[in-house]
Amino acid sequence: MKKHLNTLFVTTQGAYLAKEGETVVVKVNQEVRLRVPVHTIGGIVCFGNVSCSPFLMGFCGENGVGISFLTEYGRFLARVQGPVSGNVLLRREQYRHADDLEYSAQMAKGFVIGKVANCRTVLQRVLRDHAEKLEEDALRRSVDDLNRSLQSLELNQSLDCVRGLEGDAAHTYFSVFDHLIVAQKEGFNFQERNRRPPLDNVNCLLSFLYSLLMHDCRSALESVGLDPAVGFLHRDRPGRPSLALDLMEEFRPFLADRLALSLINLRQVQDKGFNKTEAGAVMMNDETRKTLLVAYQERKQEEIQHPFLDEKVTIGLLFHVQALLLARCLRGDLDGYPPFIWK
Repeated sequence: MKKHLNTLFVTTQGAYLAKEGETVVVKVNQEVRLRVPVHTIGGIVCFGNVSCSPFLMGFCGENGVGISFLTEYGRFLARVQGPVSGNVLLRREQYRHADDLEYSAQMAKGFVIGKVANCRTVLQRVLRDHAEKLEEDALRRSVDDLNRSLQSLELNQSLDCVRGLEGDAAHTYFSVFDHLIVAQKEGFNFQERNRRPPLDNVNCLLSFLYSLLMHDCRSALESVGLDPAVGFLHRDRPGRPSLALDLMEEFRPFLADRLALSLINLRQVQDKGFNKTEAGAVMMNDETRKTLLVAYQERKQEEIQHPFLDEKVTIGLLFHVQALLLARCLRGDLDGYPPFIWK
């Protein structure tokens, strides 16, 4: 099993990353702020005006450490990686299966079942713990609707039908998402999911967390030798990591949405930490961004019981576990892809 490694997030504007021996060095104004041995990190994410030496990029590529560049506010720009690892035969199987629409529908169904089941569990847990504070009837109706979506997904469905069921389930889930926010309602009011750019504080949090999920899922797929650009639910589009989008579906409610709700309800982020531009886009300030990154890393250190492997793993390792299971499925070692379903 791959050792659980941390992601190094660099948010200080003007920072410069370089290689010194076997370590990654972070400098600001020629002053060394951090030294990290390369074997202790699984990826580097640079926000805004952060630069890297070419020698560091090559060093990270040789050691399987991907470097992602995002804007200061979390929009993905580019990624630097070394040679693609893994067996070329695995990638050939991936490409062949992706061209088969019937096979793609079965794979897509697995990703969507994981997502919808985890959305349902988010609502059920909130009902269990905070029913007296919520619109209980609306939440129970949404749980029932998600149950019906899961029943429909169990049937043999075309790829377009699977996509339609996923869209309906997402609409059901987000229609009651505002009910899950039980504190700071004046600053964190959710009406609908919006992005590019996010138009309110909640969507700003979600979009940023989804960018972090994307980085981790893409890194996990690359680590097992799969091509993150060739997916099943999400079809080929230049510049889009379709398989990473597929894989992250089951983690959106379990990790990103729950973390956003916790930060809001526990008042770890506040309305004053967000700014609205003249164009209407909402962006978080440096302090809020750092709070979010620390919380994300801490959540990844927590352990859960994996439902398929029946063993304890850290949340941060889940991406790699699911990527390995996906690779085994594509090789024919498993009858189907077992999505991560949170109990």
